[in-house]
Amino acid sequence: MAEISDGSGEVARKLENIQAITDDAFTQLDVEGFLDSLLERVRQVLSVDTAVVLLLDRQERYLVATAAKGIEEEVRQAAHVPVGEGFAGRVAADRRPVAIEDVAAANVFNPLLVKRGLRSLLGVPLVAGGTLVGVLHVGTVTARRFTEDETALLQLAAARAAMAVQSLLSRAERAGALELQRSLVPTALPAVRGVEWAARYRPGAESVGGDWYDAFTLPSGEVGIVMGDVAGHGLGAAVVMGRMRSALRAYALETTDPAEVLRKLNRKIQHFEPEATATVLYAVWDLASNEARLSSAGHWPPVLALPGEAGHPVSMKTDVLIGFGEDTARHTTAVAVPPGAVLCFYTDGLVERRDDTVDSGIGRLCETVYAGPPEAVTAAVMAALIGRRPTEDDVALLVVRRGA
Repeated sequence: MAEISDGSGEVARKLENIQAITDDAFTQLDVEGFLDSLLERVRQVLSVDTAVVLLLDRQERYLVATAAKGIEEEVRQAAHVPVGEGFAGRVAADRRPVAIEDVAAANVFNPLLVKRGLRSLLGVPLVAGGTLVGVLHVGTVTARRFTEDETALLQLAAARAAMAVQSLLSRAERAGALELQRSLVPTALPAVRGVEWAARYRPGAESVGGDWYDAFTLPSGEVGIVMGDVAGHGLGAAVVMGRMRSALRAYALETTDPAEVLRKLNRKIQHFEPEATATVLYAVWDLASNEARLSSAGHWPPVLALPGEAGHPVSMKTDVLIGFGEDTARHTTAVAVPPGAVLCFYTDGLVERRDDTVDSGIGRLCETVYAGPPEAVTAAVMAALIGRRPTEDDVALLVVRRGA
């Protein structure tokens, strides 16, 4: 990166002008508001006609116009540029400043730049912590050769802006993921005669993941119970979780065999979401026969507590995760759930700790679960296994009891 020339007080003052907006960004603005204010400031201090920010998409294939001043149609028309192609694409691929003195004679991918009548362009990458965030470029309708000081100024502005954008995007993504996840977790468990429920969901302290639970009645009169955990974190994991939840519910209407439901879910995910993986436990509870049929795609078995007895994991076969083994057989296990018994379903965030083994966590869970009122059981479990410690991963817990 070029340095600002010694004695360039005017450039230093311009940089301070831009820094003022980046200093305020973390507490006062969202991504769109921050970029809008930043570009207006950049356009003023560099005396340019246009200023644009293009952010890298989730697949890191395209730069998408996110904010613009003087050429707002870039955003309104959803302009995007492949990384490595054209002006902005080259800035992103090379991660260095690129200047064009004559747009008409250059290889510019975006026709809007030509239509706007731009003659000269200067672009710099937005990089935060070694990660490419996007590209910031400015343009003029008259021919202009940008100086080293101006390039250095835009680079310094981009460096500060990149950190702010990354922070704001992370904050917005976490909020969006949390809102999506909460919207997909049942607001109320189904009212079923003879069944008592209680559930808890707690997002991870560091990032929201793809944990979910579900419960619903089936046309057969039986009850479906789901506990799942999509690999990954953030909005992407929450979106995949929502798709899995909807698909599983649809397949649950076609068959009451849990293994067949998971087989169909796996086939769908492998075809439409080939990069996604998840652990899923699905149970179909027949209240008339006091029997539950369960199938696990890599998920921990539930803990069963019979009246007067300590809790223990259900003995069942665990098959491969959703997203693997299209032709692998899946199995259903039947377990008796007599009146008064409790089943406890959970995700690994409840039992996994960096300083301890999962087996130890499951052991503590079994010691805590008892055949009592579900609300009291869930409270006891959260107190014993979570307590005051913040959890890095999401925690989902569902406790169900067959009325005596």
